[in-house]
Amino acid sequence: MARNLAQKLIASHLVDGDLSPGSNVAIAVDQTLTQDATGTLVMQELEALGLTRARTEVSVQYVDHNLLQADEKNAEDHEFLRSASRRYGLWFSKPGNGVSHPTHMQRFGVPGKTMAGSDSHTCAAGSMGMLAIGVGGLEVALAIAGEPLRIRMPEIWGVRLTGELPPWVSAKDVILEMLRRHGVAGGVNRIIEYYGPGLAGLSAMDRHVIANMGAELGATTTVFPADSAVRAFLRAEGREDDFTPLAADPDAAYDVEEHIDLSDLEPLIARPSAPDNVVPVREVAGTEVSQVVIGSSANPGLRDFAIAAAIVRGRQTDHSVSFDINPTSREILEDMTRTGATFDLIAAGARIHQSGCMGCIGMGQAPAVGKNSLRTFPRNFPGRSGTREDSVWLCSPETAAASALTGVITDPRDLGQSYPELELPERASVNTAMLVPPLPRERAEAVELIKGTNISALPDFPPMSDELAAPVLLKAGDNVSTDEISPAGASALPLRSNIPALAEHTFARLDTAYPRHAREHPDGHIVIAGQNYGQGSSREHAAITPRYLGLRVVIAKSFARIHWQNLANFGIVPLEFTDPGDYADIGVDDVLRLDDLRSALPSGDEITVRNTTRNRSFRVRHRLSPQQVEAVLAGGVIPLLASRRT
Repeated sequence: MARNLAQKLIASHLVDGDLSPGSNVAIAVDQTLTQDATGTLVMQELEALGLTRARTEVSVQYVDHNLLQADEKNAEDHEFLRSASRRYGLWFSKPGNGVSHPTHMQRFGVPGKTMAGSDSHTCAAGSMGMLAIGVGGLEVALAIAGEPLRIRMPEIWGVRLTGELPPWVSAKDVILEMLRRHGVAGGVNRIIEYYGPGLAGLSAMDRHVIANMGAELGATTTVFPADSAVRAFLRAEGREDDFTPLAADPDAAYDVEEHIDLSDLEPLIARPSAPDNVVPVREVAGTEVSQVVIGSSANPGLRDFAIAAAIVRGRQTDHSVSFDINPTSREILEDMTRTGATFDLIAAGARIHQSGCMGCIGMGQAPAVGKNSLRTFPRNFPGRSGTREDSVWLCSPETAAASALTGVITDPRDLGQSYPELELPERASVNTAMLVPPLPRERAEAVELIKGTNISALPDFPPMSDELAAPVLLKAGDNVSTDEISPAGASALPLRSNIPALAEHTFARLDTAYPRHAREHPDGHIVIAGQNYGQGSSREHAAITPRYLGLRVVIAKSFARIHWQNLANFGIVPLEFTDPGDYADIGVDDVLRLDDLRSALPSGDEITVRNTTRNRSFRVRHRLSPQQVEAVLAGGVIPLLASRRT
């Protein structure tokens, strides 16, 4: 039977289940990726699991998010992560070595391998023929411990690319076109597979741009074939021996079909404050700009910086614009400098920052209130930049550079210059100096974990009670992101290892009084939400801190995949309205009652919820697997595993 590439990758690693969409499958994991904003919890989970040594082929801990060391907190996290990597047999990428996704692609990515990452943009590795899935940290900890990754088998969405990108249009415009067509929930429970003759004009790093932002569509992951473009990338990295050709069978079918003629695309831009708020650049041209930032995992390649440098070469950016450059890895910074791009950018007025996520996660480069910031980043959720009332736009490096020159949003086709022809080096400046390999087992077992004062223990969560009567403390709308549940930015991110302190920031962008109200109801509370609740980052803090404050149930119209899993992992019941219209009839402070939970959840039947405040009832359902139900009833995965060891 003919198979598409996604089916081949899953079948080659299938431990349990079948390839029918909607069925539960277990997939063997070859590699894992963790970063510092999520990795500290993963390492604490490994400790709680009693792991002695990583059982994957490759596991890498990156430090790329919390790089600003304004006080001791981030430095302590870095020391903890370094010691944990040495203890458990992981590679350690030192602070400033690079953003995890492009750096992993450069040094560790291998076509045909599977990877689980505690970062939603792990899917970027699909650009080189990997099955790379962003999940919660606990799933990654279990994968490091040798457990398979359990997911619901997605539909496969085949996107056929034809034609060639016109001048001034690049890979960012391809994924913005997908978001324009389908929105931030268009890829939920789907794997996006790109194929067709249009691939010939897309480099491996171009594909990285597209695969990375598949997360913004809500997709489980994105895959591209491993072809000559991937081979050329690995050759440039000195790893051609890792290349294996991979593609769909010629007559493969897809559950969903799509076609994009690349030659029809034009420069696009996502307006504030959602990645799918996409319009042609010409529609908003002339809007004043005060900041332009180029970099991040969404546009990480040498080409993305080189094209911006070529556009501004010999010119000066507008006096009203802060022009910021985030090199995405030490290697790329070396290549930028070797080709002269760094000097062209500096001469044009650019500010060069260290290699890392930086402004993308709100760690520096926060814009002024009421001023427009153009970024080549993947997300522009409200407040993610570090400024509460921000105005962030997402665009290509071409549009960003053109706008930096003029001081207003500018279609790069209107600059009145020829599209630059780039001559990029065939060989990359391979730099492994800041990658620390795992210790031998006998030395690793003697390593003590280094825990500073800002690193708390994982909270203990009790089992689910059979009955719950609790107030609704928050009613949220559609597309609430994990940034709005557990915020990014320089104030909250350094507290990622300190759950009691971080809990004080929970839902800060929606209701600053939430932590106080939660403490007033020690027996538990409920959150009500609209569609696609929990979109965005994979951070499991957005489940742990509400759980720490007593959240027991979330009832939503629908959930984003990773957050839904994280809620179950930490003993919060994710329920969906059987009739979404019932959402309108619930108010904050209403007391909801759920009975016989310990029998109703395993049965899989719909559950009746009684609103005792309004004297009415409504029905809800769940999509939890038997394993997830068992974990929820136990109070979470870790209490469940602990109970099995006693």
